[in-house]
Amino acid sequence: MRNLTFYTTAGCHLCVLAADLISQLESKWDIAIVEIDIVTDEKLTDRYGTRIPVVSRDDTQRELSWPFTLEELENFAAP
Repeated sequence: MRNLTFYTTAGCHLCVLAADLISQLESKWDIAIVEIDIVTDEKLTDRYGTRIPVVSRDDTQRELSWPFTLEELENFAAP
């Protein structure tokens, strides 16, 4: 199972679009998504405040920042 972290926050319209792509990926693949609201941690807010939504691979620590397509997300998450 692949583990991904989704950095987001409430009221972010781009995050809603990214969440839709992530849910499409979840329906196709065996992945686990951990959603983290960046406002819960000042360091995360500083790091991701202007970049969200961001998806991170837990195994490689690589990050995919918005904008991305479903195809780009699939390529990013692929083994």
